[in-house]
This record gives sequence, C-alpha cells and structure tokens, in this order.
Amino acid sequence: MQNQMNPIKERARKYAGVYFSAIMALALFGLGVVAGQAMDSKRLISQAAENSSLAASIINVDRNQNNSKEIDFQQFWQVWDKVKSKYAKQPVKDSDLFYGALQGMVAGLGDPYTVYFPPKEAEEFNKSLDGQFSGIGAEIGVKNNQLVVVAPLPGTPAEKVGLLPGDKIYAIDKVVSINMDSNTAVEKIRGQAGTNVTLNIMRVGFSKPKDFVITRAQINVPSVMFSIKNKNVAYIRIMQFNQNTVPEFDKAIKQIQDKKLSKLIIDLRNDPGGYLDAAVSVASEWIPDGKIVSEKFSNGDNNDHNTIGEHRLQDIKTVVLINGGSASASEILAGALQDTKKATIVGEKSFGKGSVQDYETLSDGSSLKVTVAEWYTPNGRNINQQGIEPDVAVKEDWAKEKIGEDVMLQKAFGLFVTKPVVKPVVKK
Repeated sequence: MQNQMNPIKERARKYAGVYFSAIMALALFGLGVVAGQAMDSKRLISQAAENSSLAASIINVDRNQNNSKEIDFQQFWQVWDKVKSKYAKQPVKDSDLFYGALQGMVAGLGDPYTVYFPPKEAEEFNKSLDGQFSGIGAEIGVKNNQLVVVAPLPGTPAEKVGLLPGDKIYAIDKVVSINMDSNTAVEKIRGQAGTNVTLNIMRVGFSKPKDFVITRAQINVPSVMFSIKNKNVAYIRIMQFNQNTVPEFDKAIKQIQDKKLSKLIIDLRNDPGGYLDAAVSVASEWIPDGKIVSEKFSNGDNNDHNTIGEHRLQDIKTVVLINGGSASASEILAGALQDTKKATIVGEKSFGKGSVQDYETLSDGSSLKVTVAEWYTPNGRNINQQGIEPDVAVKEDWAKEKIGEDVMLQKAFGLFVTKPVVKPVVKK
C-alpha cells in the first residue's frame, strides 16, 4: 500500500495542494448537461422535500385518468394505499412515497446516468457542479453493473488513502454494491466532513478485497491549473469542466501568449467531464473550422457543435494526457484534437462515457437528468462505445513509479524534441 500511495501524495504536492471534495461521480462524471438548463438549477427550493402538502397537491389527481395498455395503473394506487395504512412506522409522509416512486420509475430504465433527484439531492447535485461539497474526492461510474472508481482527484481524502482509477467498489459501509446504481452510491458515500466511510475495494493485484476507511472533507477545487514546466513548456491541468472552466482557461491562454510559449501539455487524467459547452469552447481554441462533437439521437437526428471563438492555440504544439479516468467532456476534447490532428494523445484508453444528459429543474426544486443522445468525434467515432485510444500508449504503474515520477509527463516532454508517430484515425 505504501508504494502505491507515495507517488500520489507527491503528485498532489506538485499540483499546489489543490483539493477536490466530491460526493462521488454522479455529481460530475459524464454530465453532458445542457448548459442553459443546468444553470436554471440555481433556483432550487431546498425544503420542498419536507412539504407534504406540496406532494399531496401533486398526487391528488383523478386516479381513473391514469391509463396504460401495458399495465393496470390502479395497482400503483393500491400499493400506495396499503403502504400508508399498514406500514409499521406511522405516519407515512406523502412526500417520501412520491419522490421515492419517481426515483424508482426513472431507475426502471436501467441507465445509470438517467436519474431523478428529489429537491434536497438536487441541491447537493448542483453544489457539486460548483466544486463545493462534502465527500471523499472520487468519482464513480458503472461498468458491467459494477461500481468502479473513475478518478480520485489530487489532494483529496480518496487519493490520500490510495484509491486508484479502475478500483471496483464491492461494498459501502458493509452494504454490498452489486447492481447498485450511482445515485444510491452517492447517497451512501457522501456525508458530513470529518466522518468516515468504508469502501470495500478490489483491484488488479489484490488477492482479495480490502477495506479503505476514508474521512470525508469539505473542499473546493479550481477547474483549471496552469504552470510552466522545464522552463518553456506550458502545462494546463483541467480537473473538471464546469462553469468556471472557460474563464480560467482564458487566463491560462493569456499567460501562454504573454510568455510567448510554443509548447503545451493538456492534462486530462482523471478528469470526469462536466459541461458540454465548456468542452466545445476549450476545443475550439485549437480548431479553426468544422465540428467539435456531434450528438446523435435515437430518432436519427444529429446536432453538430461547431467551433467557436478565436482559435488562439491552433498553431501551438500540443500533447494531451489521458487515462482510464478521463471521461465525458474530457473525451470530447481529446477526440476532437486527435481527429483534427491538433494534438498528440498520450497515455491510456479513456473511460468511454459518451452519452448526453439533458438536465431540467422542476417546479418543486427536484430535477431530472435523462440520457438523450450519444457523442461522436468529428470523424464519427462513438465515444460511448469506443472511448479514446491514445496515439502514444503509456501505462502508469503506481506501484513501480518512484516518488515524484510521472512517466506520462516525461513522455510528453520527449515528444517535443522528437516527432511522434501518430496513428491514423479511421472513421467508423
């Protein structure tokens, strides 16, 4: 364990001690949120979940008007009435049944990224988009019905105890997580700063699962960090794509211009994604014309997001770092720069989260996030199915890396003095 933790701790110090507290990845991982609707979420009514009269006014409809050819909807009301009359702990609150029913209905789709948030959870979700919330500092995803760690972020409680991308979460506080959806996992893992949560983790190299006891913390994180490496290489780490990404990235570009730097490393490792419009704006700085990403809907419609802005980085030599924790909006950026040959992609295959969620705040402060489309790179690659393969493969081995060593970053430096062999991008 100690060998695995030292490189992480050292890397956290290199990132200037910036911390990220996450309730877990449902808040950030793979949002693809429609930006205008996401900003409306600021108008949340946090006490709505406790307002039984509000729920009652919503559910007191004419039960005979609920018809379906597939089911007898009267059974819903039968169960409702039986629970209210027979449940041992009385009184039963209408609001609890109402919001629970909505969560269950949406969960019935079987899509881990389509989620209904009751008002209180919606408020927490929107705090997470601002990068301000209490948790352990890791994003999770679901692969093959298994909860996995997508990315522990630098300086966070999750990173400090040694969680790694790809770790499988077998249990949360001894509650088995098989077939557990992301929303349920979020509720179990987040909590008050200073309290502990225990994750039972299995990873490659473990002979059996191990418990990791993690102390939650309240921490804030910037979206973009800028520094200069090796005296003449600009280094930009994008931690997440949120409402602060574009203005913070603009400041970094101005520093690059002021210092007349011609070499740039974009570090997207363990970046779980975020806002679609932020990814499009950032990618546009390299791409002077054409598509950044396309959304393809189930009805066959396409929505192309074309380049915008000033394209201030189109002539700068760029290397992009990715790994298995790079997802969603970070895959959009990496895929667009790869297809347009504006950057060399170095590292490991990305996570492969390329679905689009529409996010809408409802009248009572609750919210609904629904998968509506999939993302495709400019050359037509399905990010959701394929992920982004690097042009130059470099595998990080946390157990073997020396303290302070960063093999991907060193490979990137080397590419600035040797011409990389870039794989042809085949349209599929």
